Amino acid sequence: MKKYFEHLRPGERRLAVGVIVAIIVVLNYVYIWPHFGDWGKLDSQIQQDKQTLKLYQDTVAQTTTYQRLLRQFENEGSMVASDVQAVDFMRTVSEQSAASGVSISSSLPSNTRTNDAFFVERAQNINVVATDDQLVNFLYGLANDASMIRVRDLELQPDGPRQHLDASIQLVASYQKTGLKKTTASK
Repeated sequence: MKKYFEHLRPGERRLAVGVIVAIIVVLNYVYIWPHFGDWGKLDSQIQQDKQTLKLYQDTVAQTTTYQRLLRQFENEGSMVASDVQAVDFMRTVSEQSAASGVSISSSLPSNTRTNDAFFVERAQNINVVATDDQLVNFLYGLANDASMIRVRDLELQPDGPRQHLDASIQLVASYQKTGLKKTTASK
């Protein structure tokens, strides 16, 4: 390279050095300068990962506490035997309908669905005839009851003389699974 510069005139040498410096600056601009902040990003990512690891370790350390609380919550729930659930469900709905003045015109057999580790869902379709106030009081009473009954589907239509509402309601109740202790103990 030294021989190349020796054959150049002083103006050409300055131009060659200027081009080399420009190429070095462009290469730094393209490849080096964008990575100046990488060290700080890496430090912050390491700190964030350490915090996440500490959180996970603390949670794992509390496993016995969580298991004790799970057993406590399992024992607190009201257990209804599976053969009595349908009767209990309809009894609660009938009591609430009588208290609010809603007449149940028909009801279909209840369906049972299990999609949870702790609860069994029982669905019941009923058709009722009531005024708007009676229907609201009926639904409000079901929601406030400790039986965990809620409305999944509701269809309203006026009756023939337009004095009452015909409602088709799908009610769902959640009951604690029986034999739950065996299930959780095996895990």
